Amino acid sequence: MVIPSVWHNKEAEVCRARTTISLRQDLVDLADRLARERSTSRSGVIAHLLEREARALTEALMDKGYRELAEEAFPLASDLLARATAWDEGPRG
Repeated sequence: MVIPSVWHNKEAEVCRARTTISLRQDLVDLADRLARERSTSRSGVIAHLLEREARALTEALMDKGYRELAEEAFPLASDLLARATAWDEGPRG
C-alpha cells in the first residue's frame, strides 16, 4: 500500500514514497540487526538491498546485450579480417 505522502530530500536529490510492506518476523529482525550494524534505518537497509538488486539486473542485461552484439558482429569481423588478410597477401608487383 502506498501512502500518498511524498517528500523531497534536497540533500540527496531523491524523491521518496512512503510505503507499507509485510514481512516475516525473521526478516524484520534481520533488517533491524543490519540497520544497527550499519548505522542506518530499516528502510535504509531495504533500499540498499533493492538498489543492489537493480544494479545486478542492469549488469545482467548489459552482459546479455554485449554477448548478443558480439555474436552478431563476429561473422562481419571475421569476413573483414579475411578480406584484409587477402589484400595484404595479394600479388605484389
